[in-house]
This record gives sequence, structure tokens and C-alpha cells, in this order.
Amino acid sequence: MGTRRVRTPDREDLNRAWRTISARLAPTPLVAGDDGISLKLESLQPTGAFKVRGALNALTALPEHVVPVTASAGSHGLGVAYAAKLLGRHATVVVPGNASPAKVAALRGFDVELVEVGTSYDDAERHALELAANGAHFLSPYNDPDVIAGQGTIGGELGEQVSGPMTVVCPIGGGGLVSGLGLWASTREDVRIIGVEAERSTAVSASVRAGRVVEVPIGETIADGIAGGIEPGSVTVGLVAAHVHELVTVTEAEIRAGMRYLLAGRGVAAEGAGATAVAALLAGKAKARGTTVALVTGRNITLPALTAAVH
Repeated sequence: MGTRRVRTPDREDLNRAWRTISARLAPTPLVAGDDGISLKLESLQPTGAFKVRGALNALTALPEHVVPVTASAGSHGLGVAYAAKLLGRHATVVVPGNASPAKVAALRGFDVELVEVGTSYDDAERHALELAANGAHFLSPYNDPDVIAGQGTIGGELGEQVSGPMTVVCPIGGGGLVSGLGLWASTREDVRIIGVEAERSTAVSASVRAGRVVEVPIGETIADGIAGGIEPGSVTVGLVAAHVHELVTVTEAEIRAGMRYLLAGRGVAAEGAGATAVAALLAGKAKARGTTVALVTGRNITLPALTAAVH
């Protein structure tokens, strides 16, 4: 299967996304901490993760007669399912066999066609692209202009919640979130964006260094929501290279420390991917200036898995 042609989003896409999302979703809280870390609680979205933003924006923009099919490690699929229910649409969600049980259980509560295939996100994406080749629209969790712009609406909210310079730290999987935030920050001289990968899944940073999408080994990580490769030709690589100020990685131990800090210190339950921004700050890997904002991007983890991670 050849490389898809995907349009790179621009600031007008951000403006349209802002109108769509601000009309449908309430702003998530920004909670300051005594240690100087402010938490942007995207874990309080109705689906438990930020990805509902991009999914809702993309599905709103998609013509009604076109059926979306998506691949997801879980949270994007939940966003698509939620958006489909809200808009009265049908959708197909493909997840890997190793997807989080909490996310799969939640997906089963929606009226979507749920397909489980393979053992990795890459397997799910490959299958979803094959399904979409038969007339559906492949709605990528990251390589899609409307998804990226939808995620960038977090920046619009932060612009209203923070005065003065800020540093925004967020996780990176396929790069949709950090691309949207970078595009938003390109309009602000006083905002820095720092992206954080799990050290066992570094497809975006490796591709940025290479100047093109490259394959890297993907290891098992508690940050399952950001694990996996990226689609050839993904527009996120160029957007990250152009607009993101710094890329860092965190270890499994550091991610667990971030989850522990959030739960025990701030009363916030977060999945592994949702704790990577905090993990980077606690480990001294993300150099912030101004107000330091860590995105807590998701809470979709089973109680036993959370307990084991923070024990």
C-alpha cells in the first residue's frame, strides 16, 4: 500500500476546530501545584482522554455519507465512538489484541463495529487502512489535519487559562497532539512545547532526526497509549520539526514515578501515557520556563494495572 496524501493543517484549521470543540466540549481544568507543576486534566474528558477533541472535530468535518474507519490503541477509538454517538454516525474501530482491557471494555459500551486484530498498533493500523481502501475514510489518530487541529484546541484553552510565558509538556505517540500544540504555539512567542516519548517507542523523534518516517523497534511499555510506529509520510514529522521546541524520552521507571506522583501527590489517576509529561518534569528532563503545564492526557487504565504500576 502506497503512501497516503495527507494535507498539512494550518492556522485556519485551528480556528475552525476551536469553533467546533468549544461548542461541544467544556474546557478541562488547569490545576496549579505547590511544586510549580500545573496539571491540564484532559483525563476528565467524557471518554477519559484528550483524543475526543480530534475525533469529534474530524467526524464533524467528514461528510455524513462517508463511513470512518480508524485504528487505535484505545483512546482515539473511544473518541471516535463518542463522536459518532453524539453526531448520529456509524464508525468502525480497529484495535490490536494487546489493547488496554479498560479501553476495550469501554469501547464495547458504544454502538461501533469493533475489530480486534494482531498484536500491535501497527497491525491494527494496517488492517484499518485495508478496510478503508474499500470506500470508507481512514481516520488516523495522528496523521489527519482535522484530528491535529482538534488536539490543538487544548492550546486555545491554555491561552485563556494562563497569562504570560508558559512551557507545555505533553506525550508523543504518533505526534498528533504535539503537532496541534506546536501549530498553536507558532502564533505565540512566549510558549514552548516539549514532547515526551517513552524510551521504548521513539518513532517520532527518530523520524524527525532522519527528516522522514523511519521504522524503529517498539518495545513493551506501560505507556501503551503512545506505543507504535507511524504511517509513512505522516505530516506530524514536519510539524514537529518546525514547531516543537524540544523532544525528550522517559524510562519505564520514570513513567511509573509519574503515575505515583499523580495518584498519591495530586489525587489524579492516570494511565502510563497520561503520566509521561509529569515523568519528564520530575526526572529533570524537560527544561521549563514560565508557567509549567503538564498535560495529563488520559485515565483509561484498569484498577489492578494502576495499583501494580504505583506500588
